[in-house]
Amino acid sequence: MLLKTPYELVVDAAARFRRVRKAKNITLKALSEKSGVPYSTIRRFESSGEISFVSLVKLASALGEDGQITALFAESVPASIEEVIRGNRK
Repeated sequence: MLLKTPYELVVDAAARFRRVRKAKNITLKALSEKSGVPYSTIRRFESSGEISFVSLVKLASALGEDGQITALFAESVPASIEEVIRGNRK
């Protein structure tokens, strides 16, 4: 497992977000208008990773990536019956 610092995680997430936005050919201005998140906030997020969670959810929704937010803290599915049994003992 690759361990990253919180700063590395947010910078990586911001870079992935930018790639998704560009792949969908959506400009910062258009995304700002569609999401209601200020242009300057989106620019700051893409360059530094800094953003409020509410703004991030609005941006993900505007890009049609709501499922990414839903999956963020999704419960994991047990890989085996042994994991299910161990889980019931806790």
